[in-house]
Parts: sequence; structure tokens; C-alpha cells
Amino acid sequence: MISVRRLLPAEWALAFPLIAQLRNLDEAEFLRRARRQAHGGYELVGAYLNDALVGVMGMRPVHTLARGPHLHVDDLVVDAAVRGSGAGHALMAYAEADARAREMSAVFLDARPDAIPFYEKENYVRHPAPSMKKSLAP
Repeated sequence: MISVRRLLPAEWALAFPLIAQLRNLDEAEFLRRARRQAHGGYELVGAYLNDALVGVMGMRPVHTLARGPHLHVDDLVVDAAVRGSGAGHALMAYAEADARAREMSAVFLDARPDAIPFYEKENYVRHPAPSMKKSLAP
């Protein structure tokens, strides 16, 4: 059975082996970025299978003129060895319940192309406004 709960900041380092499957960061940089994002409401949520941390989700509350109040899922990863176990579904259900509890109108996220089928199974649809980026490297 999968259980889901918010991780305390003191537990964030435990999430690094999972985050490393998603992001190309070393542990120190991951913790620096997560702590910085926490000032804006970012939280890490863990999914547990038989008391083992098998999934992690980073999320934050956002309010914009275009979208109104919503929850943004920044990071979601389930250990490759247990994908299909229901951990990803449990994390998304947690995000949706959290957004409802905060009286938010939606959950938004950016999906990697290989993760789109998972989100579609969770009844997420592609948003018509594409994300754009311009690197400002020196």
C-alpha cells in the first residue's frame, strides 16, 4: 500500500536519490535550490511503499492573473524500479486534494514528453499556452 505525506525539511536529503533520477543536480545544489524555493511555498511530498521512500513530488501554491490560484507541480519522480505501483497516482491525488483544500481552481505542471501518457491517464490535458524559454547565459 502506498502512503503519502509532506516531508520535513530535515528529510529532504532522503529525497535526493529519487530527484537525481529526474534532475541533473548534485545533492548540495538540490538542497540549496529546494530551500530557496521553500521561501515561495515549495514543499516536497513523499510516497512510501512498505516504509521505503519510492516517489517524490515538489509543489507550490501560485496565484497569477492568467490562471488564478492554482497548485504547480514542479517535480514528480517515482523510482524506476517501482513505476506502475500506484505511487505516481497517489502523489497526484495528494496534490489535487491539497489544491482543493486551499480552494485553488487547478493543478498545473510541465511534463517531459515521456511522462505525458502518465498524466493523460490521470485526466490531465495539454494546456493551450506553450511554455517558452530564452537562455540568458553570458
